[in-house]
Amino acid sequence: MKCGLLLLIFIAIKVVRTQWNVWMPRDISAMTNSCVVIPCSFMYPSGIRPYRGVHGIWYFGQPYPQLFPPVVFKSRTEIVHESYKGRTKLLGDLHQKNCTLKISNIGPEHSGRYYFRADLGGANIYTYPDFSELKVLDQPNIDVPEEVVSDVSLDLTCYAPDNCPDMTPEIHWMYTDYLPDPLFTADYLEDSNTAVISSTLTFTPRPMHHGQLIGCRVHYPNTTFVYEHLVSLDVKYAPQTVWVNVSQEVMEGSSVVLHCEVDSNPVSRISWLFGDEQLLTDTASNISLYLEDLNPTQEGIYTCVGDNGYGAMNTSMYLAVKYPPRDPWVNSSLTVLEGSSVYIHCRTQGSPVPTLTWLKDGELVGTITADELSVLELTEVTPHGSGQYRCLAENEHGRSSSSLNITVEFAPVFLDESKCTVVREGVQCVCMATGNPEPAIEFYLPDLNITINETENRFNYYTHTDGYTSTGMIKLRDKGGQIANGGTGIHVHCSITNIYGTETVQLELQQEKKYMMAVIVGTIGGVAVIAFIIAAVRYVGHSNKKEKRGIISLWALWQAYRGQS
Repeated sequence: MKCGLLLLIFIAIKVVRTQWNVWMPRDISAMTNSCVVIPCSFMYPSGIRPYRGVHGIWYFGQPYPQLFPPVVFKSRTEIVHESYKGRTKLLGDLHQKNCTLKISNIGPEHSGRYYFRADLGGANIYTYPDFSELKVLDQPNIDVPEEVVSDVSLDLTCYAPDNCPDMTPEIHWMYTDYLPDPLFTADYLEDSNTAVISSTLTFTPRPMHHGQLIGCRVHYPNTTFVYEHLVSLDVKYAPQTVWVNVSQEVMEGSSVVLHCEVDSNPVSRISWLFGDEQLLTDTASNISLYLEDLNPTQEGIYTCVGDNGYGAMNTSMYLAVKYPPRDPWVNSSLTVLEGSSVYIHCRTQGSPVPTLTWLKDGELVGTITADELSVLELTEVTPHGSGQYRCLAENEHGRSSSSLNITVEFAPVFLDESKCTVVREGVQCVCMATGNPEPAIEFYLPDLNITINETENRFNYYTHTDGYTSTGMIKLRDKGGQIANGGTGIHVHCSITNIYGTETVQLELQQEKKYMMAVIVGTIGGVAVIAFIIAAVRYVGHSNKKEKRGIISLWALWQAYRGQS
């Protein structure tokens, strides 16, 4: 029973309340200095009979009279708030329940909520809680999407309120000459008896349009009222350029700074890479990579990568580290057999690439190569191929070298100096040979069947080694001795031996030139002395004995000379 009664009371209250009703736009706008018309209609309970007509009041800011809100319009009197004097006019007929209000020459101070109060006489006065909020604009609105992306079609829409029947706005776009193929579309929007005209600018932005100004201008014909709104385009675009240092050359041990600058919006995550190794990264428009005490291992391609989520881009540069040649690597010293072929290698590093030169005992051999590897080919080497081989590496920053020794081993060979000669002391036989290893020398006397060497060293056997040359010498007779069989012929054989072979030769007997010249000179000298003595005897023949003793002394000197000869 109680529940049913409460339901009936609630329905009754609802019906009564709905009979006091007002309709007006919740939001309405107007340009400053223009006018605005706020559409309004209201209702009151049908059982109420207006007493002395229907009157109305418009309040600003508050719906409650006890709070003394500013009076915008009052139908009973012309007393209004000073900020609305001469500006307001009721366009509607209150008896027709039309409360439409016009406000002219509005300014920013008129922005706010507007409430309507119906006065039907007596106690039938009601302030409607619904309101219309007026926004007084000093510039048109431009609708810009939250994100403007390069190469994606963009719509910018400019809005201007058209709620003043005395003036109709016109919209024009500014600074569109640089836009690619702009398209303009006009439109008229009406909602809840409020009107807005719009103009949409359509184009495809490019990275070059980032930061550019675009403006919307609203003009009321036949007035001086002009309103403008400028926006700066925030165009998102992938990296367009990645600028880095040009490729460069630096010396080993020096320092260098590599710069990278990326043009993108928003700023990119910039990374410096060396090969696959990330050296530095940061979110910025540019970063710098510092490299100190450079060495050749840091030579190569350095890449700067910029990535901002809309795309990525990279640019590379080459850093060359210059340095003098390193000490060349060459073969170890070699021992080879005569007639064989040898390949010796020289390898080094340097920047720029060094030239490699082979020198043998200081003399150029082979060809000069501009490479980090040089191979010197020695074919059919001879004993003259033995020596020191040096590889010289040079570039514009310095030089270095390394060397090795090549030893050529060969069978023994007789030298022309091998012979027997007659000297004053007797017969001297010399045997000379060269070989590697140095040959052993021995003599053989076939007439006596005697072998003479280091173990059998009769006949004043003597040997000497100088490098690869060996010398052996014997004397076959002492002073005043006789050659075997009393003849003038002599048979002496010489043998030379090393691990690669043995050679034997019979040494020829030759007169020593110095000895022969001494005999000739001695004979001629003796004849001259005898002639001198005879002349002297004749000259002093008639002298005294003292003079004879002088002649005898001269004769003694002659005998001594002969003995020495």
